[in-house]
Amino acid sequence: MLWGAAAVIALGFVIGLEVTARRYGVPGPLTQQARELIFAPASGPLLYAAMALMMVVLTKRERYVALGAAVAIDLAFWAVRWALGAQMNFGNGALWVMVGVTVFAFTRRAGPERLLLLKGVGLGLLLVAGRKTGDAWLLITSKTKPTVLDPYLATADHALGNPSWVAGRVLEAVGPVGSHVLDWVYVQLAVAAVVISLYQLRNVSAARRFPRHHLVRTFLLIGLLGPGIYMLFPVVGPVFAYGVDGGIWAAGQLWPDTPVKLTAPQPIMFDQITPRNCMPSLHTAWATALFLHSRQGPRWLRFAGTFWLVATLCATLGFGYHYGVDLVSGVVFVLTIEAFLRAQAHGWDRPALRLAAYGAVVFTGLLFMYRFRAVAMSQYPALFGLLILTAMGSVIYGYVRVGKRWESATLPAQRRPVASQPKAAAVP
Repeated sequence: MLWGAAAVIALGFVIGLEVTARRYGVPGPLTQQARELIFAPASGPLLYAAMALMMVVLTKRERYVALGAAVAIDLAFWAVRWALGAQMNFGNGALWVMVGVTVFAFTRRAGPERLLLLKGVGLGLLLVAGRKTGDAWLLITSKTKPTVLDPYLATADHALGNPSWVAGRVLEAVGPVGSHVLDWVYVQLAVAAVVISLYQLRNVSAARRFPRHHLVRTFLLIGLLGPGIYMLFPVVGPVFAYGVDGGIWAAGQLWPDTPVKLTAPQPIMFDQITPRNCMPSLHTAWATALFLHSRQGPRWLRFAGTFWLVATLCATLGFGYHYGVDLVSGVVFVLTIEAFLRAQAHGWDRPALRLAAYGAVVFTGLLFMYRFRAVAMSQYPALFGLLILTAMGSVIYGYVRVGKRWESATLPAQRRPVASQPKAAAVP
C-alpha cells in the first residue's frame, strides 16, 4: 500500500510537471519520453543504462536476446534516419525492448514472475523519467524565479574561506588536462551510478527479488526532492552570478579572482534561461550516495566511489557551479535521505528515523542561516565556519553510528558448537 501510494503521488507529480512545462511552450517529461520511441533520443547511453538496470531481472539467455533486439532495432532506425537525412542518434532499441518486456510480462507471465519483470522495467524507466523530470524542473526554476539569492551565499561563503574562488584559481593553474578530467567525471556521474547499481543488483535474477535498499532508490529521491528546494532557494552559482558565463546579467567579473563580501546582500535579477540549481548541490549529494553505496563492494568499487566523490567536489567548486555552502548542504541532504530510506528498509528503525529528523532540522537551519545571517557569517568566519562544519559533522557522525548498528544486525549469526553426546556405557 505504501509503495502504491508513492507511485500514485509520483505519477501525479510528473503529470503536473507536464502541464506546467506545456504552459511555457515546451514539451514535458511524458511527451519527451514518448517522442523517443520514434525520434532521435536526447541521450542514447542513458537509455541503454536504463535497459541494463532492467536486465537484472532477466536470465542470462534473456539478456542476450534483449541486447541483440535493442541493437537490431537501433540499426534499423539508424538506416532509416540516414536515408531520410534526419538527426542521427541511438537508444530507441533500448526503449522498445523495455516496452516489449512490459508486454511480455502481462501476456506470458503471472504472479511473482510478472511482478519481478514489471519491477525491473519500472527500475529502468524510472532512471529515464528521473532525467526528463529533472530537465523539466530546471526549466521551471528559470521561468518562475526571476531573482536569485547568490549575494547571500557569496557573502556566507566567507565562513568557509571562499572555496569556490580558491578551487577556480587552482584549476586555472593546473591547465586544460585537469579541466577535461573533472569535466568528464562531472558529466558521467550517471554512468558511475549504473555501475554501482548493477553490482548491488547482480543477484536479483537468481534470488528472484530485489535487495531491501540500493542506490537507485536514493538517486531517485534526491532527484525528486532536490529541485523542489531550488524553488525555495534559487541560486545560479558563482560562474554565472559573478563570472563570464553570466554575460550581461552577472553582477561583476569577480570569479575566481575577487571574493564577494557584501554588507547588505539583496536578491538580484537574472535571465530566464539559466537553471536555479545550486542549493543544495545535488551533484555533491549524488556523489556522496555513490561513495556510501560503494563501501560494501570490492576494493576497486570502493576506490571508484572515493574517486568520484573527490573529483565531483573539485569539479563543482573549480568550475564555479557551486559555492562551498552548497556542498555542505548537499552532504546533510543526502545523509538525511539515506537515513530515512534505510530506516524504511530495516522495518522503520527508530534510531535511523531520529537521525533523518535531526538531519532535516540541521538542513533547514543551514538554509535559514545562509539567508538571514550571511553578513554575520562573513564578519566572524572562524566562529560560523566551525559552526557549519560541526553541524555537518554531527550528521555524518550520527550516520556512521547508525550504519555500524545496521551492519552488526545483518552479520550472520555465529554457529554454536554442538554439544557432544555422552558415550553409551559398554555392555559387558
